[in-house]
Amino acid sequence: MAINSNNFGGMLPSAITNFTSLRIMTLDYNRIFGSIPAGLGNLVNLEMLYMGNNQFTGDIPEEIGELQQLKELDLHGNKFSGNIPSSFGNLTLLIHLYMYQSSLKGSIPPELGKCQNLLLLNLRQNNLTGAIPKEVLSIPSLTIYMDLSRNNLIGSFPTEVGTLTNLGILDISHNMLSGEIPGTLGSCVSLEALYMQNNFFQGNIPSSFISLRGLQVLNLSHDNLTGNIPDFFMDLRTLAILNLSFNTFEGLVPTDGVFRNASAVSVVGNSKLCGGIAEFQLLECNFKVTKKGRLTLAMKLVIAASALLCAALVLTSLFLLFVKRKKVEPTPTSPENSVFQMSYRSLLKATDGFSLTNLLGVGGFGSVYKGILDSDEKLVAVKVPNLLNPRASKSFKAECEVLRNVRHRNLVKLLTACSGSDYQRNDFKALVYEFMVNGSLEEWLHPITPGIDKARESSRSLNFVQRLNIAIDISCALEYLHRGCRTPVVHCDLKPSNVLLDDEMTGHVGDFGLARFFPEATNNLSFNQSSTNGVRGTIGYTAPEYGMGNEVSTSGDVFSYGILLLEMFSGKRPTDEIFEDSLNLHTYMKAAFPGKVEEILDPILVQEIKGETSSYMWKSQVQDCVVSVLEVGIACSAELPSERMDISEVTAELQAIKEELFRSEDMGAHEVQVVLQS
Repeated sequence: MAINSNNFGGMLPSAITNFTSLRIMTLDYNRIFGSIPAGLGNLVNLEMLYMGNNQFTGDIPEEIGELQQLKELDLHGNKFSGNIPSSFGNLTLLIHLYMYQSSLKGSIPPELGKCQNLLLLNLRQNNLTGAIPKEVLSIPSLTIYMDLSRNNLIGSFPTEVGTLTNLGILDISHNMLSGEIPGTLGSCVSLEALYMQNNFFQGNIPSSFISLRGLQVLNLSHDNLTGNIPDFFMDLRTLAILNLSFNTFEGLVPTDGVFRNASAVSVVGNSKLCGGIAEFQLLECNFKVTKKGRLTLAMKLVIAASALLCAALVLTSLFLLFVKRKKVEPTPTSPENSVFQMSYRSLLKATDGFSLTNLLGVGGFGSVYKGILDSDEKLVAVKVPNLLNPRASKSFKAECEVLRNVRHRNLVKLLTACSGSDYQRNDFKALVYEFMVNGSLEEWLHPITPGIDKARESSRSLNFVQRLNIAIDISCALEYLHRGCRTPVVHCDLKPSNVLLDDEMTGHVGDFGLARFFPEATNNLSFNQSSTNGVRGTIGYTAPEYGMGNEVSTSGDVFSYGILLLEMFSGKRPTDEIFEDSLNLHTYMKAAFPGKVEEILDPILVQEIKGETSSYMWKSQVQDCVVSVLEVGIACSAELPSERMDISEVTAELQAIKEELFRSEDMGAHEVQVVLQS
């Protein structure tokens, strides 16, 4: 049952507790008030329950803990007055738990530690008190993020945090935690972002932080930390943002690595620090002298060694200038993109001099090359924008800004980037992504290319199950961008060429050159983006309201997704020559729905349904599911934004279609394997 995003008001009727066969219930983003009926515990088959962003009050019923099939629970954005029920510990299949901004009180129940399948936990911005239970920090399945920020939690941070070796983001900021930072945090080797600011932590930064090789953001500001700033921060190559401000650090500020960029590091509010680059505006470090005004023996040795080293360096430099031509070394980074550090020289070597044999494609904004990084022999895709196009530079900045803030299995992962100059002192920028061996979805949907033989063309076709899986991958990525990010993101250019496929045919959404962030702390579905920049996106996939100068919105992404979904199952581009006047892909599919679906399906799917390799049961199941999928695509691509589905509803519906496809008891595992491999 999905009635989310409809502005429904009133109280939740008690009769809803009689729908015991329900597996999915999405009531979120309405104006439903009153208490949640305790009888909701009768819906023992529920797997997804979304009640977030309403006006529910009172206590959360303990009976929700009886929904032991529940995998996703969203209660965020309500006005509860009670505690988190300890019965939630019975939800052992739970993978997503959202209860942020819900006015919850009391302590975090240790029973949550029994939810050993949790991937993410968000309890941000409540009125929670007490200590963080060590049981909650002993859930090894947590991989996406744990957010306990902006509460009133006290006590020390449990050493059990070292159990979270696969966690990507940890946020415990804006609490009242105290004591030393546990050294076991160094075991959380998958961390990409760690927020610990605005607490009362004291002592030194643990030396074990040297193990956090994937760390991109670290915020330790507004605590009571002391000691020197560790030199190993210079060696954390992925570290993009380091905030150490308003502590009591002392001594020399390093000048290498992340410390070379003042926009990436903040050390203000530490009066005993000295040195660093000029932009930090710190005092110079002065050596101590003895009472007689003489340097100590140790200082003399240091100065002597330094003088010898400088002399050696000068002589070496003069020799190199004499025997070699003067060569300009390209700058590896610039302030506009302090997140990533990759030199032009490294990329030149990785792509064999940006050779044509490594050229994967050319577009209006630039070129993409295949390359191999020296460091780990990793195969990568290097995107080099054409800086003669002013929009290319903006696109580069947008992608950096978005991809440094997002992390999801269905998004193309940005590994590193370069922003500097080449050997001729020309501006040079590049983005380095994980290489997707199966190319783009565009190449699989429309594989006909001059010079390619028929046998190769037919081998690059997708069956129904593969298309459905990729459609779910894309919707999961959009759901994360719209609802799972700290600041929601609108992609603005969703189309088949921007969906890449890995070796397992998993879909990854990429190309965030037009993407935009929502303003922080807003619940609106759209935000003002000046229309003077023209229609955003690609013709055929762009929401019609954008053409009238309307605001960028998540519903615009949903429209693009709907068109993409219809294209995936019809095999027709939205710009096909048959579409003219008032006929477009949406109206074309809707006119044939549902009685003439076979006439508008991709011929490859028609052949699969009618083929001899599958049983009658499988064919019947696929045919029914095709109708359901097209219904989702038609609903998403409605002309009016208010008539489109919410992306969370889309994901839930497609997941349900997939489960229904494989539910038939008459279809054995052997046939499923045959179909998946056909």
